[in-house]
Amino acid sequence: MNPVLKFIRRTAELPRGARAALVALIDIVLCTAAALFAFWLRLGEWYLFDEPVLIFLAIAIPTWLTIAISTKTYRSLVRFSGAETIRQLAIRCGLMSLVLAVILVPLRVQGIPRTLAVLHPLVFMLALAGSRLGLSSLLLQALYSGPLRQKRKRVLIYGAGSAGQQLANSVREDPQIRVIGFVDENPFLSNRSVEGKSIWHTDELERILALEDVDEVFLALSTASRSTRRQIVERLRVSAPTVRVRMLPSISEIAFEQVSINDLRDVQIEELLGRDEVAPDPDLMVRNIAGKCVMVTGAGGSIGSELCRQIIIQQPQTLVLIERSEHALYLIDAELRELKEREGLNVQTVPELADVALPAECTRAFEMWRPDTVFHAAAYKHVPLIEGNPLQGIRNNVFGTLNVCLAAEAVGTGTFILVSTDKAVRPTSVMGASKRICELIIQARAKAQPAMTYSGVRFGNVLGSSGSVVPLFRRQIEKGGPVTVTHADVTRYFMTIPEASQLVIQAGALAEDGDIFLLDMGDPVRVRDLARSMIELSGLSVRDESNPDGDIEITEIGLRPGEKLYEELLIQEGGHPTSHPRIVRARESMIDWLHLQQRLQKLGEAIDQGHEDNAMNLLRLLVPGYPGMPEERVTPPIDPPLERNVSMN
Repeated sequence: MNPVLKFIRRTAELPRGARAALVALIDIVLCTAAALFAFWLRLGEWYLFDEPVLIFLAIAIPTWLTIAISTKTYRSLVRFSGAETIRQLAIRCGLMSLVLAVILVPLRVQGIPRTLAVLHPLVFMLALAGSRLGLSSLLLQALYSGPLRQKRKRVLIYGAGSAGQQLANSVREDPQIRVIGFVDENPFLSNRSVEGKSIWHTDELERILALEDVDEVFLALSTASRSTRRQIVERLRVSAPTVRVRMLPSISEIAFEQVSINDLRDVQIEELLGRDEVAPDPDLMVRNIAGKCVMVTGAGGSIGSELCRQIIIQQPQTLVLIERSEHALYLIDAELRELKEREGLNVQTVPELADVALPAECTRAFEMWRPDTVFHAAAYKHVPLIEGNPLQGIRNNVFGTLNVCLAAEAVGTGTFILVSTDKAVRPTSVMGASKRICELIIQARAKAQPAMTYSGVRFGNVLGSSGSVVPLFRRQIEKGGPVTVTHADVTRYFMTIPEASQLVIQAGALAEDGDIFLLDMGDPVRVRDLARSMIELSGLSVRDESNPDGDIEITEIGLRPGEKLYEELLIQEGGHPTSHPRIVRARESMIDWLHLQQRLQKLGEAIDQGHEDNAMNLLRLLVPGYPGMPEERVTPPIDPPLERNVSMN
């Protein structure tokens, strides 16, 4: 380090008071020099410390120090001086000009032109701005020279609009970041510059990435759609797979559009899957909720908790949270209380620790609160676990749904919405088959009674839920791999939890008579491609035959019990569109209540007696096409139904 930088570093290590005094001394020197220069500009001759100059300085220097000290000018950090610092200095010099005018105009001091009240503060402001920016540059060089300076990341900002420019300003003094320029699709900005940083057209992106040795790309595209961001990130992944990509959130999430480095975050895989979201229809969102008593079963789960967040915003009178897990119920109840306080919502929230698979507990909760609308999200959903514990899975999913349906009818509930799954379509797992029976129950009850409107909503994987592969992949990447996929050709539909929950609410508002709705999930995604994307978005590379020196390997572990290579949303071909572009109505085969009731009775007895084989046979009988024993072997005589909470006609 050269002697000048060493001296500046030592000076920067002085106590705060000493540093402020030093800056004030520099300002006094600059004020004196500005006075001499202003006299020369006005009179055309140099007057070095003549009496008029000394009188003027005796007025100007105390005036500046008084203004500077009273406005806390010397408390700001010189090293971070920028546009805002210059603006504040200009305001204070303007105030100094007013004070000088008030003093000089009435006094009419011989030899001091009255125009110096304007001319001197103007010259002084320019000197102050230059000194602050120069000192800032020298301080940053002195403080961050050496090894730290050599580690500065070369950053390219994608988007040269206001957000991109604000972002560049916020990282200007960051010792570890060097902005090399911008890229933007606007042709009118091409070959221009912003504060010395070049703006290139997006057509040159690949060339710039290669020539400028870019380490990171900041996406300053706060108003871009999800599909646009997906295309950009995919292009960056292909062009420069080792370049880390970070982005700004939507502009609505940035208060007053003030963008800073703290707003940047890594690109989330959720933002790059599926298709652009459609804004929810306000009328459909409030139709079954506003001013009513709404109950959510499974309120602590991934979908159930998000349903609660969406529902409470629509201002129900009461929101009843039904959950069997104490911890999950505590978390969602606490979160909703905070949300109510923050948003000023006048909604009664009631946490009910109850298991809807137990008829007595289910009946008690319904008789106490008599909800107008029920969202039934309580279910076991982890396919391998239910394969190993089929009786518990069937009891919870099938009879939990049945109990909720009958209890809701008994208290006069108006609307019932079942949260279903694409695994109910031609199921290969106990979980999928049990959820298909849940659909059959609501279809049958819708035909058996006219009072309550039933519907079910069927969709695929929700990103970030407890059963999603995304959290699993994230944990595996954090541990250094390997990332495990069950099969190279496995594909899944994906949707974000908030959008899925909004569509469930809106679908329930469209229901007429036992409808099964399908949500438009976009195109299916290969899970192996998803794993690769997540690895690369983490700034790492995939280790395979073509790249043996990569960071993380993707390995196949084989399909798990009950798992399918691909999922479907329709059992029978052809869905009917609704008024919502993302919701489709399916008209599929059903079983009338009398026959379904009898078979459910037998299934319940098998579960109570622990007869797993008989229960599985009955499951196959109820869900044609479910793999296993042929239907004709499951032909026990069906007795009249017993009183097992399935006797409602």
